[in-house]
Amino acid sequence: MDSQESLGQRLRDLRLRRGVSQAQLAFPELSDSYVSLIESGKRLPAPNVIELLARKLGCSASYLASGVSDETVTELRMTLKYGEISLENGEVEEARASFAKILNHPSLSAIPDMLYEVRWGFARALEASGDLENAVAELENLVGMISPEEDPDRWAWLHIALCRCYRERGDFGAGVRTGEEGLRRLTGVQARWTESTVMLGVTLLGVFLERGDLVYAHQLANRLIVRAEDVGSARARAAAYWNAGMLAEYRGHPDEGLRLGERALALLGETDDTRNLARLRMECGRLTLRARPDQAERARDLIQQARQELADCAASEIDHVRSVMELAKAEIALDRPAEAVRLAKEAMDLLGHSQRFVLAADVLIVLANGYVGLDQIDAAVEVLQHAAEALEGMQSQRQAAQTWFDLAELLGRTGDEKQRAQAYRHACACAGLG
Repeated sequence: MDSQESLGQRLRDLRLRRGVSQAQLAFPELSDSYVSLIESGKRLPAPNVIELLARKLGCSASYLASGVSDETVTELRMTLKYGEISLENGEVEEARASFAKILNHPSLSAIPDMLYEVRWGFARALEASGDLENAVAELENLVGMISPEEDPDRWAWLHIALCRCYRERGDFGAGVRTGEEGLRRLTGVQARWTESTVMLGVTLLGVFLERGDLVYAHQLANRLIVRAEDVGSARARAAAYWNAGMLAEYRGHPDEGLRLGERALALLGETDDTRNLARLRMECGRLTLRARPDQAERARDLIQQARQELADCAASEIDHVRSVMELAKAEIALDRPAEAVRLAKEAMDLLGHSQRFVLAADVLIVLANGYVGLDQIDAAVEVLQHAAEALEGMQSQRQAAQTWFDLAELLGRTGDEKQRAQAYRHACACAGLG
């Protein structure tokens, strides 16, 4: 039977095949006139009525509603499950292929309850593969399919993914707008915050930090800690303290950042969130390098442990790149610049043609510092200039200003006073001083 038939047509055909009149099908729960209205397409029955009619006609409710056979629905759901497992295991291309296969299936449009799940999986697979432009396009399309009133958790996670993609691309303005609008609508329909609400707020905080909006970030961080404590879940509290620690470091208080990071690590240890536990351990290693440079060996051990844990739990590309980059920073602190350069180049190879422009700029800065340690100043200048230009183009003013300043200091060692002065001007402009 053609899945493009209307529900009313399918109902009539099945009823006639069974040799049942409208009155017989309706009795005793419904009226025969109501069945007639459904068959003529003038009434759309509620899900419980579809269940009732399907039971009487000896078919599944999904078939009556969609016209898609149970076998086809089962096959599509198995493919969907395979895609989700592949994505969870870090097998991104397999996941992407599975979701694309379902999206191209002619019956999918007739199964609306599956359509969102498939497109959501496909968008996350695009993000995981580094194709952020298409991931954003897919996620933006999904926004029109749901509302915070109908499904607040799904609304929150959708906006978290969108906000995260914009941040990784360096489009901080869009990231802030998306995060703020998503949070505004979500809190407008919820009497109390939930774990997913806190996680959306935390993601928005990350965009503020990348953009250098430390005043807004400070206000939001304090609010999130209060809300997370109200929610009470270890995951929500850990996320709030984790990002408050990052803010403390950005504001020049790495010791406070490390204290908050270690508090978050203890909280997350109460959960089974292996991936985020490894990521937070890596963050604590990074903060140890900043706050206690004399403990660089311990910091390296923490980052190395996190890297292994991330490999064991099939983490994403971005986690692997960051773990390699943080290891490179530790090697610089331990005065092993050659190993730092090797690791930074490995991180760049892992990124490939990914659209994670912010992370790429971070890796370039580490690579430049490695070259400085090897006294390869010209190579360091070239790499650092690429990073500074990229950051300025992404409106990452705080980090761009620092990178231009570092470049100016480096150019002082080459004797190129003209370029040095120009780099200083760039630094002042990014810092709002020029």
